Amino acid sequence: MSSPAATAPAAFPAESAAAPAATKALVIGAVGIALTLVGLLVSGTKVVAYSWLVGMTFWTAIAIGMLMLCLIHHIFDASWSTVIRRQFEHGLSAFKWLALLFLPLAITPFLGHNADLVWPWMDLTNEIHGGHTVGHDPLYLKKSAFLNSNAFLIGTFGSFLLWMWLAARLRKASFTQDKDGDLKWTFMNRKTAAFGLPIGAFSLTAIAIFWVKSLEYHWFSTMYGVWFFANCVRGALSVGVIIMVWLAARGDYKGILNKNHYHSIGMLMLAFTVFWAYVTFSQYFLIWNANVPEETFWYNLRELNHDGSTNQWWYVGLALLFGHFFLPFFFLLSYRFKVTPHIIRRIAFWILGVILLDMCYNILPAMKDSHEDSLPFLSLNLVWTLTSVVGVGGICVWSYLRSFPTAKLIPIRDPRIGESLTHHE
Repeated sequence: MSSPAATAPAAFPAESAAAPAATKALVIGAVGIALTLVGLLVSGTKVVAYSWLVGMTFWTAIAIGMLMLCLIHHIFDASWSTVIRRQFEHGLSAFKWLALLFLPLAITPFLGHNADLVWPWMDLTNEIHGGHTVGHDPLYLKKSAFLNSNAFLIGTFGSFLLWMWLAARLRKASFTQDKDGDLKWTFMNRKTAAFGLPIGAFSLTAIAIFWVKSLEYHWFSTMYGVWFFANCVRGALSVGVIIMVWLAARGDYKGILNKNHYHSIGMLMLAFTVFWAYVTFSQYFLIWNANVPEETFWYNLRELNHDGSTNQWWYVGLALLFGHFFLPFFFLLSYRFKVTPHIIRRIAFWILGVILLDMCYNILPAMKDSHEDSLPFLSLNLVWTLTSVVGVGGICVWSYLRSFPTAKLIPIRDPRIGESLTHHE
């Protein structure tokens, strides 16, 4: 273990430089939220609720990914990622605001007979196929110990509390070590990582099932938590690249960041691109091969209308196949693309875009018309989805920028900082 590099070139970021950007992000977030509220008058509550769920799931996934990357960093005692870990730690400050922004969806169970605004199983009197109600549905009764309003609220806000607790421990130890250089903070974060990783794995799986998978609760999938985890980490890595390029362009990372840091994070992006493809293909292949109606209907909704015609979601699925895997995969194979800041930043933006598309593909088709066909992708509903993403995202970026000036740019007294500053392949 190398000795702390207390003389590393990393002063406090200028608060005067971060404050205007934070204010702009807050204003953008407020405008996005306000425009989403307009959607309540134009398209109705149900459409806007689904759109808000997309925005919440997208940004919560990125925050979870940052948390998991910090925990993985500590459990492996990694060196190369030390100089960029601090930016993920700032990103963890968004959890409390995400919990607050989820409150409009959390009141769903208390809306009586309108409780099926988003999750149909929350209203036991809700009619399903064949004239039966949710309360008399055998499939629901088998899952009711997990899929009930109390479990949903406890699972959701319990997960937020766990994430905030883990984030607080990681941030406190890391920020305090900048001041006193005590190795006990490094050991504290390793212990946090040891129990934090299983907590994170179970909680993100619960959230993926509660928020997204249970929109169509008849569906079965054993891969869903892993699919969500892949998107969480890919999203966090992409945001990390964008932050790295931004700070390098500002001059903050001068003398700190080198090509090998870009190459290492690019290799992780490539690895999780392959991982996402493996998980997604495995799920599709197993369901297609088994041909069990309780599983195949989920994909049928995203391919065909009731009359057998191809719907718009079929083309979204194809876009995910090529945009989520093939294009990032082939671009990230290139060493030059990984180490060229403006190119890897474009790849990062692309990946974030297809992750958002993936969230839409998993959430929005649960809204159906009178023929039980999924509502089309290209409709007014997409507008409220975009305003929701901007609204929630603006608050998350504001939270990051608000935390940005409160600590050193990099963990200057971390025992691995010397190795990180001289990182090579």
